[in-house]
Amino acid sequence: MGSLLESDVDPDPLEQFRRWFADAEAADIRAPHALALATADADGAPSARMVLLKGADEAGFVFFTGYASRKAGELDANPRAALLFHWDALGRQVRIEGGVERVSKEDSDAYFATRPRGAQLAAAASRQSAVLSSREELDARVAELQEEYSGKEVPRPAHWGGYRLVPTTYEFWQHREDRSHDRLRYRRDGRAWVIERLSP
Repeated sequence: MGSLLESDVDPDPLEQFRRWFADAEAADIRAPHALALATADADGAPSARMVLLKGADEAGFVFFTGYASRKAGELDANPRAALLFHWDALGRQVRIEGGVERVSKEDSDAYFATRPRGAQLAAAASRQSAVLSSREELDARVAELQEEYSGKEVPRPAHWGGYRLVPTTYEFWQHREDRSHDRLRYRRDGRAWVIERLSP
């Protein structure tokens, strides 16, 4: 693997992320948009899970979930999170930290409308993270909704929508065979981004 040098990276961390994301897509990595989302509850107890990135622009990084889920409860109580992309085939990781906010209802509606019908029905049927008596309970709820919305559009349920993480720091990590890895952090300083090299 090559080196990651300050002279080679974009001064804008979003543009640098886009470069690396494009590299991951070009490398045919399975689900390059998969990321680990770390949250913590009001007492600071952490949890993490995999979600899918659905948008990244100047406003932040967007993912969707059930608003009754554990992650949503933690984000509502403690609206800060960390994202981790790991592209092993390229020897790269990107860590992003920041505050989190819900996206608008309009943005959630627009994305929901693009989902496959089965995924729409699953989102409407699920009370994410709630205890189920059996698999059959969920399947029966999906079947009920299939009948209810036969020949109709499935509306976005109020208990499902998006969140946006607004970055305050990015870290780009590049593997080196000697374990002397490269780590460059972008940190907000007012309206500017400061690039710092971290010890591996």
